[in-house]
Amino acid sequence: MLPLTLSFNQDQTCFSASTPTGFRVFSCDPLRHLFRRIFPGNGFSHLEMLFQSNILALVGNGSHPQFPLNKLILWNDYRGESFGSLSFRTAIRGVRLRRDRIVVALEFHIYVYNFKDLKPLHKVETYANPKGLCVVSQLADSMVLACPGLHKGEVRVEHYAKKKINYVMAHHSSLACFALTFDGKFLATASTRGTLIRVFDTANGALLQEVCSFPYKNYC
Repeated sequence: MLPLTLSFNQDQTCFSASTPTGFRVFSCDPLRHLFRRIFPGNGFSHLEMLFQSNILALVGNGSHPQFPLNKLILWNDYRGESFGSLSFRTAIRGVRLRRDRIVVALEFHIYVYNFKDLKPLHKVETYANPKGLCVVSQLADSMVLACPGLHKGEVRVEHYAKKKINYVMAHHSSLACFALTFDGKFLATASTRGTLIRVFDTANGALLQEVCSFPYKNYC
């Protein structure tokens, strides 16, 4: 059975796979299956695990989902029950978790919530984001959020502790993916063109390195 989605937890010690009947969680080192859960419906379009805990964020998938596509379910797997939810007017495109925050990506907006009481903290308008691209750092004393800006190929980098926003014009083409380091100091990006990976300093938006993703230099 092929997985619908695959995602690592925040420190890459585990990864989870959603299937048409539920989800499975695996340990990375050593590689082994940890547990499996079965739900009626069409599996999950998004599945985010909080470090190595029993807490997961779930979003339904398919024509007859267990949970609606516009509703984020916070799931306690130890108890086998939901302990909270967040609903939106449109389908959820992406989810990211920290121990203190929940970040939800819709196609044109990013929402940030306090994990403890699910109170809304911040709303960000973005360029069209059908893939739900957004990433967040994981250090306890600071939070850096990266998401699409308001222009094609642009990344908005928000330093919440410093109350500072940088806009990085990463690519001329649309963004395909991007990632932050654990501490949020560096940002790596790639576009739909697929020829370059660029690495930026999030403090000032400076380009630090450019790597060709093809084996031959003349293709870049």
